[in-house]
Amino acid sequence: MLKNLVIVESPAKAKTIEGFLGKDYTVKSSIGHIRDLPDKNMGIDIEGGFKPEYVISPEKKKTVSELKKLAGQSEQVWLATDEDREGEAIAWHLNEALGLDPTRTKRIVFHEITKSAIQHAVDNPRTIDLNLVNAQQARRVLDRLVGFELSPVLWRKVKPGLSAGRVQSVAVRLIVEREVEIEKFDPEVYFRVSAIFENEDGKSISAQLKDRLTSADEVEAFLAEVRHSAHSVRSVEKKPGTRNPAPPFTTSTLQQEASRKLGFSVARTMSVAQRLYEAGMITYMRTDSVNLSDQALAAARAEIESKYGNEYAQTRKFSTKNKSAQEAHEAIRPTYFNREFAGEDEAQKKLYSLIWKRTIASQMAQALLERTEIVVDCSSSQRLFEAQGEVIRFDGFLKVYME
Repeated sequence: MLKNLVIVESPAKAKTIEGFLGKDYTVKSSIGHIRDLPDKNMGIDIEGGFKPEYVISPEKKKTVSELKKLAGQSEQVWLATDEDREGEAIAWHLNEALGLDPTRTKRIVFHEITKSAIQHAVDNPRTIDLNLVNAQQARRVLDRLVGFELSPVLWRKVKPGLSAGRVQSVAVRLIVEREVEIEKFDPEVYFRVSAIFENEDGKSISAQLKDRLTSADEVEAFLAEVRHSAHSVRSVEKKPGTRNPAPPFTTSTLQQEASRKLGFSVARTMSVAQRLYEAGMITYMRTDSVNLSDQALAAARAEIESKYGNEYAQTRKFSTKNKSAQEAHEAIRPTYFNREFAGEDEAQKKLYSLIWKRTIASQMAQALLERTEIVVDCSSSQRLFEAQGEVIRFDGFLKVYME
């Protein structure tokens, strides 16, 4: 007789969790969803209140049989799938397909795969959240209804093989509407003039003409006027400034930054993040919250003070402007702040580094800047050139600020 059977979605996660729980716990994986709507028909009772008709996926029948056998031999079954809609739905499908005894079944969730988080989840079990389950079912039913109804129309009217869906069809509509707006837009043409000025010592600055010129003829006339003119610095104005750090990553901001800095596609970013999460390196990577737990805030502060000094630490609590955001969840962050480098391959190492730096930076003091504005005169024109720049003050020295 098994004491405890823990069921998760991912084999990689199962291995990590089993190492934390010990010999009294057997951790198995469902390898994702075990049930879905049938492939060959709608699978939805439209007249009966849009009730879905689920079937066990053919490739999952062996997995379900094994899990059902183990569940029957266990004193306690723990459903430990992810805490989002899909994870909750997987837990519900497991409960239904395995015919689990409610008196011997508990639902646990955790935002990070660490020993303390797993133990806290075991100490604080709950029941399956049917609101989350129904939210996932509604999305799945809509996917099927839209896909089955619209895809055949596309095949007949546009091209065979095309597909329609709850999300992609709306996205296409938005793109088309925006394209129509672009076509209707009446553009206003203008020109900007840039110049590089060099002094007697060979030092140079790049400046822009403050005025926008409206035609190529006006540009040519201006260049002819100032080409052989003398230029001099009219004024140099320096102002202090500050810059606050960006908040920790949400799913969307991680995808954007990974694309911009690492050249990762959305799919690759999420795949790499999934592996980091399953290995216990980062918190759950599907979140729209910028919150950090009090424990995480304290750990980040301790790491900053240890690595950089007390004066660089500034605890910050961020909040999202999106009213529908799940603020109870955390932002994407490292599970261990004193681990600056992690990952099994180059992609994991790069993405982990991005997450670690962003989280640490979010809890640091403002950057102290010095902003400079230089205005350049022209002897033969009333028009002025302007150059702007900023530097960061660090330990009494000025260093060029790089975005």
